[in-house]
Amino acid sequence: MSTPAMLLAVASMAAVTFLPRFVPLALFNRRIQSVYLRSFLHYIPFAVLGSMVFPGILFSVPDMNAAIAGSAAALILAFFNRGIMTVSVCAVIIVYSYGALFL
Repeated sequence: MSTPAMLLAVASMAAVTFLPRFVPLALFNRRIQSVYLRSFLHYIPFAVLGSMVFPGILFSVPDMNAAIAGSAAALILAFFNRGIMTVSVCAVIIVYSYGALFL
């Protein structure tokens, strides 16, 4: 790749990364009054995080049943407000135990 083409690629990637962050800041300089829109925007980071993490959970081990068992254990423990270390360690133990017993 030639130098001008590489510089054009880097500049376009910088613009694509910068514009979605800058445009809302520049256009919406006052507080959003709609309660519905504010509550919707509040949950977007959680939805994006879940959509990025969940496929990684399912395909992290060779057997999808083990991943589902670990995910179910994590969801149950999280529902009962256990700490993140407890949820994570128990999910790993469940996945490892499932793999040791059934594979």
